[in-house]
Amino acid sequence: MAIHVINEAKRCLNCKKPMCREGCPIHTPIPDMIHTFLEGDINAAGKMVFENNPLSVICSLICNHENQCEGHCVLNRKGSPVHISSIENYISENYFDKLRFPEIKKNGMRVGIIGSGPAGITIAIILAQRGYDVTIFEAKEKIGGVLRYGIPEFRLPKSILDKYKEKLLALGIKIRPNTSIGTGIGVDDMFRDGYSALFIGTGVWRPNTLKIKGESLGNVHYAINYLTNPDVYNLGKTLNIIGAGNSAMDVARTALRKGCEQVTVFSRNDHLAASPREVDYAKIDGVEFVVHVEPVEIVDEGVIFVDLECDGRGHLYPIKGTERLFPADSTIIAISQGPRDRIISTTTGLEVNDRGLLVTNTFGETTRDGIFASGDVVRGAKTVVEAVAYSKQVADAMDEYMQSLKNKEEK
Repeated sequence: MAIHVINEAKRCLNCKKPMCREGCPIHTPIPDMIHTFLEGDINAAGKMVFENNPLSVICSLICNHENQCEGHCVLNRKGSPVHISSIENYISENYFDKLRFPEIKKNGMRVGIIGSGPAGITIAIILAQRGYDVTIFEAKEKIGGVLRYGIPEFRLPKSILDKYKEKLLALGIKIRPNTSIGTGIGVDDMFRDGYSALFIGTGVWRPNTLKIKGESLGNVHYAINYLTNPDVYNLGKTLNIIGAGNSAMDVARTALRKGCEQVTVFSRNDHLAASPREVDYAKIDGVEFVVHVEPVEIVDEGVIFVDLECDGRGHLYPIKGTERLFPADSTIIAISQGPRDRIISTTTGLEVNDRGLLVTNTFGETTRDGIFASGDVVRGAKTVVEAVAYSKQVADAMDEYMQSLKNKEEK
């Protein structure tokens, strides 16, 4: 591993205008990281990456690198790009394992973080390092959100998330698991108890539905529910998956590892929504694909699809008379997710758009004073690195807001 990483690092051209950095949503200082690493200071390289992206060790594993940093590498034009993800992972993992936080002077202000997904973890780390008393409220038993309950173990080992919990606790962050805000405890209760600001990063856990006949049958499930705990599902030997995004690939590859013998992914388009790398892995694992079809009805024996044709202008239309059954023991629907409304329905002053997503300004401020939000609950299902990049801005805005409150009180 080390020899491979060093050789890859030596391939970096150290471009004056690093396109790899431009292609990264969080603008990781890739050439500086590689140069510092090759100079023999892996700790300094790790520090600069962590300070830019607190979830760098995670992003190095699960980012869509072929469309981001590696896809923009100059060497990719005529050959293979520098394997930036492997370099970043080696450096980040080394630094994260050794990371020790200095003693931090508390500023006497309390912050509540609702949700411990990528956005919540990012903001908790940043604000705790600035002296805030941070408490994370997590509805499930363990932290991580979509990182733990939406990404399979073979793509993101859960031991990494356990290490993050240790780092959060080391920072003095309090964690309340199995606590859903909007049921027992509400937002008003938290402000009553002295929280200066709240952050909502609850993600999107309500599966989108097809709204076709058969979705309530006993052998039909939703991707986000299945990925939360695959071991409790009995899918049988054959599985149909409706949808072709990265979640569908995760479901397909997981199902094959859990005993399914035949897994087929169905898509309206031949250009699949999942990243090419994830599709390639799925094909190698044995997943089959059927394109240019649309589900009409789900039945006990499988799914009835109709063929689609293109009108030449990019619009797809069903071809009458082509309906046919694709048999399967189970069906999983993987067409993205939307937010649950538990907090919204119990809190006054929070506005949502027509998709149920929280309305915020560019700094993450919601329509209620003192409440901020970012991540998927604001922008819909996006990538982890995008959530981290936006959450860094929101953390700065929260810091500025709370310091202004403090200044007013002192006057």
